[in-house]
Amino acid sequence: MQSGSSGAGSEIPFVDVSAAQADVADELAAAVSRVAESGWYLLGPELERFEEDFARYCEVGYCVGVGSGMSAIELSLRALGIGPGDEVLVPAYTWIATWLAVSQVGARPIGVDVDPTSYNIDPDAARAAVNERTAAIIPVHLRGEPADMDAIEELAHARKLAVIEDAAQAHGARHHGRRVGSLGTVGAFSFYPIKNLGAFGDGGAVTTDDEALAEKVRLLRNYGMRNRYEVETAGVNSRLAEIQAAVLQVKLSRLDAWNARRRELAGRYLDGLRDLAPVALPEARDWAEPVWHLFVLGHDRRDFCRERLAEAGIETLVHYPVLPHMAPPYRDSGASPQPVAERLGRRALSLPLHPGMDDETVDRVIDALRDAC
Repeated sequence: MQSGSSGAGSEIPFVDVSAAQADVADELAAAVSRVAESGWYLLGPELERFEEDFARYCEVGYCVGVGSGMSAIELSLRALGIGPGDEVLVPAYTWIATWLAVSQVGARPIGVDVDPTSYNIDPDAARAAVNERTAAIIPVHLRGEPADMDAIEELAHARKLAVIEDAAQAHGARHHGRRVGSLGTVGAFSFYPIKNLGAFGDGGAVTTDDEALAEKVRLLRNYGMRNRYEVETAGVNSRLAEIQAAVLQVKLSRLDAWNARRRELAGRYLDGLRDLAPVALPEARDWAEPVWHLFVLGHDRRDFCRERLAEAGIETLVHYPVLPHMAPPYRDSGASPQPVAERLGRRALSLPLHPGMDDETVDRVIDALRDAC
C-alpha cells in the first residue's frame, strides 16, 4: 500500500504501473476481452488455471484465490481455528492490514520488535513474547526480503504455533532456495496493483501444502458454501474475480524477469549510494534472494531529504509514517513500545523502483539524493 505520497505528477514517479507492464499490454487487453466475452466472472476456469499456476510457482500443492491480501491472512487464521482468546505475534513494522486481519477474527495482535537491518520480525523478540495464549506468528517478508524463517520455524515447532507468512511484498522471493509462501503453515499474498505481481484491483491468495486447510479456505471465501444454498459454516464473500485471475496469469509469466530487473535496479542504487555515510542502506542476508518490492534507506534527516528530492521532481514515499501500534485502533490497547521499529519509522525513505525504470532514471535519483544529503 502506498502511503505519504510526495506528489503525483512528478518527473520521476514513485511507481509507474503502465510503464512496468508495457511489454504485456496487448496480452492483458486480450485477457480482459476473453473474460468479458465469456460471461463467466466468478469462480470459473480463469481462477482455476491461475490457482494451479501460482501454486506451482510457489512450489506448494494448493493455492486459493481470495479478495485481498488482508483477507488471505484473515481466512488463514479462521481456517486454523484461531479466534477469541488467542494471541498472534505480528511485527511492529508492517502495514496495518497484518494486525487488522488478526483483530477481524477476534484474536489479539501482539506487536514484536524487528531486526534493525532487515526491518523484519526479530525471532528473539518473538520468543520472549510467547505465552500460553499464543496460537500463531505472522512473519512479514517486508520490502520483498524474506524473514528469518529458520529461526521462526524453530520457535513455532517448539511452542506448537501456526506460521502464516505475510508475503504481500515478496512474490517470488526465496529463502535458502525455497519460495516464500511455501515455508510456513500457509502463505498469504496480496495482488494490489503496485505489487510485484499486481492485478487490476484488489486480490489475494492463500498458498499451502495442507489440502484440508486449502479446502477450508475455499469454503470460507464463498459464504461457507460448498454448493449453492448448502451453507456449512459462517464464511465471507472474498473471491478473486475471473478478470483478475486472467490478468495475473499473464503477469505471472513475466514475474521472474521483472524481479530480475528489480534486482538490477536495486544493485545500481546500492553501488551509487554505498559511500554516502549518513545513509543506511538495505543489506540482504546471504540466504535470502529478495525481490525488491521496495528500496528503503534510512536517514536521520529523512523529511529534509524527501523535500529536496521532491524539488528535483522525484516522488518518494514513507513506509510507514504511522506504525500499527501507534495508530488509533491500537494505541490505547496497551501495546508495548517498539523502540527499533519506531526508530526505523522515523528514518525510512522509499525510493522509486519498478521494472519500467531505466538506468538513467536511477542515476538521476542517486545524484539528487547525494546532493540532498
